[in-house]
Amino acid sequence: MQTCVLLSIRPEFAELIFKGLKKYEFRRVVFRSECVSRIVVYASRPVQRVIGEFEVAGILALGKSELWERTKRHAGIPEHSFYSYFDGREMAYAIRVRKPRLYETPLKLDNAFGVNRPPQSFRYIGCTP
Repeated sequence: MQTCVLLSIRPEFAELIFKGLKKYEFRRVVFRSECVSRIVVYASRPVQRVIGEFEVAGILALGKSELWERTKRHAGIPEHSFYSYFDGREMAYAIRVRKPRLYETPLKLDNAFGVNRPPQSFRYIGCTP
């Protein structure tokens, strides 16, 4: 069964994903379901819209240094930002992006998913916006 996740991403990082320059989305905490096949992207402030989606090509769960070494060519962020984001964490996660698709018209959360507030990190949703 296909499972989708609504993921809050800062607009500058979301833009890099849809331009194909950021092929990994880093997370301190990742969803538990192994059936997640698609991520629906909510661009946080100031955009505050669902702007696109991508397929999950896999999830890496590694120590910070090893994760950086494996992802740095397509991280879309500088090394200092990576380490700052994971400060105090032993384990780091990277969702590998495949087939990013930017929507022609951004969607409001309530119209597309019946959700009034954006997820702090992520939220399981139905797969069809």
